[in-house]
Amino acid sequence: MAAPGRHPATQELLMSDDFPIIDPHFHLWDLETNYYPWLSDGVKPSAFGDYTAINKTYLIEDFLADAKNQNLVKAVHLDVGYDPRDPAGETRWLQGVADTHGFPHGIVGYADLRKPNVGDLLDEHMSHANFRGIRQSMNFHKDPGKTYLTDPEVSRTPEWRRGFKELARRSLSFDLQLYYWQMEEFLELARDFPDVQIILNHTGMQVDGREHFEAWRKSMRTLAQAPNVACKISGLGMGDWTWTNQSIRPYVEEAIAAFRAERCMFASNFPVDKLFSSYDAVFNAFKEITKDFTLTERKALFHGNAERIYRL
Repeated sequence: MAAPGRHPATQELLMSDDFPIIDPHFHLWDLETNYYPWLSDGVKPSAFGDYTAINKTYLIEDFLADAKNQNLVKAVHLDVGYDPRDPAGETRWLQGVADTHGFPHGIVGYADLRKPNVGDLLDEHMSHANFRGIRQSMNFHKDPGKTYLTDPEVSRTPEWRRGFKELARRSLSFDLQLYYWQMEEFLELARDFPDVQIILNHTGMQVDGREHFEAWRKSMRTLAQAPNVACKISGLGMGDWTWTNQSIRPYVEEAIAAFRAERCMFASNFPVDKLFSSYDAVFNAFKEITKDFTLTERKALFHGNAERIYRL
């Protein structure tokens, strides 16, 4: 029996798995010409374990080769810890890649919103046609290998809020990476800035084990109360290094239950999630888990929502 609100899978739906895909979260890095402290300076403790296997140049040709079996039509690049002395340099480099290869179609760059001159940096990013918004990872964790910030609740400080207002003034989106216990804090932010599109990264980045599932689920429903927050279902391998379709199914289904199909999108997080699986395994898992969804819902999850939210 199909889940409530779903239609039983039909032959038409089962045969529709070659529909166009937009991947709204992937990364590139060129270690020969660019500087990325976390990659260029050697492997360090991280939330997703030993990443030695991906500590090498990964270019657009590599990404498209990994995705070759999927009907990938567009993609969005997320900031990847580029040289902090020149954050706009990553956007400049990626725009050159896009102008040559057609990918990426959207670019999400980095800015420290606490900086007093952040508006100037945003304008520099915006001088490139494919730029869409900012990600400043907000993860705060007691484990030094899992924290991205030195202080908690940065979003509540007047300095950071001043920078966030600069995003709002420019109609830029904000990619939100955090842990589930921070979601109440960012529900407050989303409600204070209802006109800013916020995109939750990596399904809430549940990296502390399945024993936290219920707390994560409740927090997801809390954050989903803000209609201007969307959810990228991705990065599940970072919290489940030996994942299977069955093990990630509850996270996919609960994320969609919280945010609904019209505010979710599937993404690869490649090449980070290449540590745990192939590109095909990621997207084929999403297809299998949603096989009983309507065709309209599936097209939204795999393509339409990303196209709308990132203005592609």
